[in-house]
Amino acid sequence: MDLHKTALVLIDMQKESKYGIENVDRAVASTVALIDTCRQLGIPIVYTRHVSRVDAIGLPNNEVLDDDGKPVYYRSDSDAADVIDELAPRAEDIVVDKHRWSGFHETPLDLLLRDLGVKHLVIGGFVTDGCLMTTVFDAYARDYQVNLVKDICAATNSGSHQAAILMMANWVYDIEILDAAQAIRKLRGQPHRGWRSSAPDQLQFTANTLDEVFAKLDSSGGISA
Repeated sequence: MDLHKTALVLIDMQKESKYGIENVDRAVASTVALIDTCRQLGIPIVYTRHVSRVDAIGLPNNEVLDDDGKPVYYRSDSDAADVIDELAPRAEDIVVDKHRWSGFHETPLDLLLRDLGVKHLVIGGFVTDGCLMTTVFDAYARDYQVNLVKDICAATNSGSHQAAILMMANWVYDIEILDAAQAIRKLRGQPHRGWRSSAPDQLQFTANTLDEVFAKLDSSGGISA
């Protein structure tokens, strides 16, 4: 992977916690280490923030509103829309605000990445089965190669988290799925362990086999330089 054509993209790692996202602390701790590595290596860091205008303009259909007609989640006049303090962007980082799930939908994200010459995305964030997954599929549609860091992703429950990652594994044909520690090794050019897609729909699962199939992302990953 050419580091000069690589960016770290963090999806909606914000202070909004009313959805009850599981394993946020673990995801944040893993992300801190990944951010530090990218800063050391000069890899650009891009943040998306989901923002709901306090005046309710531009909200998705049936967005949850309070009794005053104002959005409940990610409201622009509160700190809920801010990036979590431990991960806060610096002046040189790129922050892209969005009003729909995908980071690419009617935002300058694609333009900014292409201007940076980026081909490879190292990506993670919240929630796995929503804004993260839709952004990954849109990235693949735009011919970016995706490196999904699964332990910096989180959802409201483990079933949704695992199912979303497996769906991305099945249908993003050149994806590599890693934990943060292995992603750091990959960025540093060291041997690392990651799961790579070799065929469409190869990790089929049912409600009864979800845990077993998800475990294959770790157990069947190969060592590569």
